[in-house]
Amino acid sequence: THPYPAQAGNPTYNLSMKTLVIVESPTKAKTISKFLGRNFIVKSSFGHVRDLPKSKLGVDVEHNFEPHYIVSRDKTKIAKELKEAAKKSDAILFATDEDREGEAISWHLANILGIEPKEVKRIVFHEITKHAIMHAMENPRHLDLKMVDAQQARRVLDRLVGYELSPFLWRKVAKGLSAGRVQSVAVRLVVEREREITAFKPEEYWSLEGFFQTQKKETFQTKLYTIKDKKLDKMDVKNKEQADKILKDLDGANYKVENVEQKKTKRLPSPPFTTSTLQQEANNHLGFSAKQTMRLAQQLYEGAELGSEGSVGLITYMRTDSVNLSEKFLGEAKEVINKEFGSNYTLPKIRSYHNKSKNAQEAHEAIRPTDASITPESIKEHLERNLYKLYNLIWRRAMATQMAAAELNATVIDVASDNAYKFRANGQTISFDGFLKLYPDKAKENILPELAKDEKVDCQELKPEQHFTEPPARYSDATLVKALEAHGIGRPSTYAPTIATIEDRGYVERDDKKKLKPKDIAYLVNDLLVEHFPHVVDLQFTAEMENSLDEIAHGKKEWQPVISAFYGPFKENLEKKEKEISKKELTEEKTDQICEKCNSSMIIKTGRFGKFMACSNYPECKNTKSLDPDEEKAQEAAQASNEKCEKCGEPMILRHGRFGQFLGCSGYPKCKNIKGIDIKMNLKCPKCGTGDIVQRRSKKRGKPFYGCNRYPECDFAMWEKPTGEFCPECKQPLVFAPKDVIKCSNKECAYKKESAITPEESSA
Repeated sequence: THPYPAQAGNPTYNLSMKTLVIVESPTKAKTISKFLGRNFIVKSSFGHVRDLPKSKLGVDVEHNFEPHYIVSRDKTKIAKELKEAAKKSDAILFATDEDREGEAISWHLANILGIEPKEVKRIVFHEITKHAIMHAMENPRHLDLKMVDAQQARRVLDRLVGYELSPFLWRKVAKGLSAGRVQSVAVRLVVEREREITAFKPEEYWSLEGFFQTQKKETFQTKLYTIKDKKLDKMDVKNKEQADKILKDLDGANYKVENVEQKKTKRLPSPPFTTSTLQQEANNHLGFSAKQTMRLAQQLYEGAELGSEGSVGLITYMRTDSVNLSEKFLGEAKEVINKEFGSNYTLPKIRSYHNKSKNAQEAHEAIRPTDASITPESIKEHLERNLYKLYNLIWRRAMATQMAAAELNATVIDVASDNAYKFRANGQTISFDGFLKLYPDKAKENILPELAKDEKVDCQELKPEQHFTEPPARYSDATLVKALEAHGIGRPSTYAPTIATIEDRGYVERDDKKKLKPKDIAYLVNDLLVEHFPHVVDLQFTAEMENSLDEIAHGKKEWQPVISAFYGPFKENLEKKEKEISKKELTEEKTDQICEKCNSSMIIKTGRFGKFMACSNYPECKNTKSLDPDEEKAQEAAQASNEKCEKCGEPMILRHGRFGQFLGCSGYPKCKNIKGIDIKMNLKCPKCGTGDIVQRRSKKRGKPFYGCNRYPECDFAMWEKPTGEFCPECKQPLVFAPKDVIKCSNKECAYKKESAITPEESSA
């Protein structure tokens, strides 16, 4: 099942030679070393050793886009060590990851070590196990230069967009901004979703539930389904008046069972994980971000310490779009399932899955455990908590694919009134849990009473319910990955870095549900790109470019013509827009307010960190005001503090960063002391009784939280914004919760009520 079996033309290799094996990760090197003898030295390159320079474009656009690679300053020591190790070895094997990035790393390393690409001996494997490593050692191959070209094309393309469009944004919008071929499309999706939410107008609709009792005094719940044989759509009952009319029609009605339908159904398990589905499920079930999921998966792939066994690679390669499973794993899985659950949970023949993506690499495998017999519970004590959670998810999903289908009994009961209203109840029981025993989904039992056709039932209650349509939800990591994949944008290796980039660059932030919310600057930059650089952020164009990169990897296209076809029109348009677009028109809005310092008019400006009010007489007058009520309070607090720097004695002054206002030493850059600004919440600390609750921001993400100002003497803190009132039941602070609800901050107290104002309005 190895993707690169021995073929005519592949390089030969003598296992008895003194050999240097180069990988890109020290953890991977440690795990691989266990399987090799004394003739082998395994070294890590710590990722890319050679890349485009950071200080300049590094691409010769006049000479067929020739890239200029350099060994980065922080990698010179590693490059030197690898050269010295290579001189002492009889042979060199490159064992970097089996995707385009890994192929390019090997190509760069060969160049550094002075090895002709055609002479390179390359080994690849999907899992870091003895079986896979030894098979790879016996079957080396040449470098796949088509994959190298595809990686070069992506690198050059992204460099051209990033290094030419980003400075344009600095000049026309604000310094420090960035643009990217995939990241800008991701920002567009987030911005457009937020605008859908803002423009959404909720519509009222009603449903009617009926509660009935059988002759045996068993109750069951139904929902109004048809009126005079017309099936009710969700929005058919639009208001209370219509709901009341139905209740009036049914007043005094008699009911009987019109129909009972029972059928057996089967439910099949989902395919094993690909990169995108793993990121989606880990986000939905475990709350992990895409970046966090890939970091943990990398650790599981490269090797986790399992006590006396040492470092063990626990999963196969985690950047894949294939749903294939090896015959070796399928055999192991059947044995484990039979042993753990019994023969009735095994399959008579293997269950296979097929890729939906036309560009999926069928030679690769899905993400699965390297050994089916290594159950999550057997290694739980050796794994950090989140590593265990992710391994548990991967193991169960892969094993479930080879378990018997779940068998369900579905029941539909229709109850009709004597004046042509029909109510329906849906129920199901699980007659055989099958794969659900290992990987439960939303299949919950809803048991209905045994009823016969024409049996009379009594109506206990008719309950009308008012509803309102809800706007589409903000993107989570899971739904944004799904959207990118659906549009054909990016590939398995790019989803997580793309989301991390748009967050790190300040285009999006997380709301209280960890969903992605665009910042002010995202709207401005997105609208600028959509209007003036439509190709850069066009979903279809970006997907077509991904297809071109795939065709380069398959040898169907040369990479330089693909870059040339994009760059010529892009550069011409960039030069044109440089002359046409005015920064002032983009970033400034007039207001009717007057500056209290110089009597000039105030304007609203959009900078890298969002919108703020500033004097139009800048730079003569540098008066600014925040549009955020909380930051305005911070500004007032800062101005009133007259605080001195505790490190050098210079005055502390108000500064503005990506996470809002803070105090910084006026002696900067000699003194870099900074300090957060406490915003009082008009609430005494419920823990110590003497301190005040103030708003602060977390160091890592800048997320607001609320804690006692006597910290570290008092460590009381909470994430939700307090209302300033206390719970009438347990006397703990009340806080603002989602969907306009006020609840008790004490998790053991169930008190909640509807809020008349939002947290933002409370600030104002």
